[in-house]
Amino acid sequence: MEATGTDEVEKIKSKFMSAWHNMKYSWVLKTKTYFSRNSPVFLLGKCYHFKTDDSGELSTDGSSFDKINKEISGNVEEFRKDFISRIWLTYREEFPQIKGSALTTDCGWGCTLRTGQMLLAQGLMLHFLGRGWVWPDALDIDNSDSESWTAHTVKKLTASFEASLTAEREPRILSNHHRGTLKRNCDDSERRNEVYHRKIISWFGDYPLAAFGLHQLIEYGKKSGKIAGDWYGPAVVAHILRKAVEEARDPELQGVTVYVAQDCTVYSSDVIDRQCSRMDSGKAATKAVIILVPVRLGGERTNMDYLEFVKGILSLEYCVGIIGGKPKQSYYFAGFQDDSLIYMDPHYCQSFVDVSIKDFPLESFHCPSPKKMSFKKMDPSCTIGFYCRTVQDFEKASEEITKMLKSSSKEKYPLFTFVKGHSKDYDFASSPLHEEKHLFPEDEKRRLKRFSTEEFVLL
Repeated sequence: MEATGTDEVEKIKSKFMSAWHNMKYSWVLKTKTYFSRNSPVFLLGKCYHFKTDDSGELSTDGSSFDKINKEISGNVEEFRKDFISRIWLTYREEFPQIKGSALTTDCGWGCTLRTGQMLLAQGLMLHFLGRGWVWPDALDIDNSDSESWTAHTVKKLTASFEASLTAEREPRILSNHHRGTLKRNCDDSERRNEVYHRKIISWFGDYPLAAFGLHQLIEYGKKSGKIAGDWYGPAVVAHILRKAVEEARDPELQGVTVYVAQDCTVYSSDVIDRQCSRMDSGKAATKAVIILVPVRLGGERTNMDYLEFVKGILSLEYCVGIIGGKPKQSYYFAGFQDDSLIYMDPHYCQSFVDVSIKDFPLESFHCPSPKKMSFKKMDPSCTIGFYCRTVQDFEKASEEITKMLKSSSKEKYPLFTFVKGHSKDYDFASSPLHEEKHLFPEDEKRRLKRFSTEEFVLL
């Protein structure tokens, strides 16, 4: 009886916390993001120019189109279409209960898991759709002003709070846009792309069987001592994503693998071995690889010396973004303009969407407006991601990134390194003393030791 009573108390406590978090993270005042007309904007390797003869700033919500020429309007429109096409994964509420807990929402604690999902989703989009793909309905997505946004939010908060206490689910109301969507006359390529678009999103669904859904990621996180409700760091999430891709059973995912750098080092032979490993079907075929590199961009605060390197990384066509953010608040960084980073924010609580049904609504998985943040506000702990389709692509990327690391590094050692051979070849326990000294100088060893913290727990 006592145990049952404790469980009931935990459930009531969880409902109150869910109600509070749903109120806290649903109250998002919609604000416009302004971009300089005189500086290029980079988004995951693509460059957009908004330059005009007039100086000043430009809003990307479309409100300034009549004030600038058609060429620049086109550029802004192309940027918006590209940004909105990226998959946006946010806090959700009222999804199936997480195993071993009373939680039905990740509000307040799941932001790094969400940004990790966004990075992996971008890697899968490159793999299945290519960098040039954009969602045909991207510019149809609702971009309402702040007044209507908050009015809707207030109504939603009241229902959310009541539902959290009574365990009732608020009714789903489809947008006018979704109700009135007409069937498109599309060719085979467009149909294929739409199938993969939906399939990729479904892999991140908030239910226990989704390959990369929150429920599965939490299960893998338990091996590193994490449970539902804990805060996850960027490095731990990198290893959780690796494990999730390894364990995925969908035949479509057999052609993708994930490699996580060890102690800021990418061992080339280990990466190539992963790419050339046999699939579950027994077929020998080269796999695409998503490389994740957990790093620190400074001590307690981000070192501004790393700014140019981060900008360089986000300028690469095979970059899939950065899991980062501000202290205790994770964002998915996807681009930059000048010294500001462009990101997608997971801190908005949306209702659960059942992605197992046919033609589930897509709008809530695409962010209508980008946000910007000064680089100096960035938390130093982050994970950088790259996608390489073939072994040749990996070799080319490693050469290009190595040059970038050397040219941007003002210190004696780069942020991370590419090393030929396998990690076992550099096992310090069995390596001769002179090899260890040759590989890592004393200051590098102290740096690696500093990284051996809770933030860099291996699964």
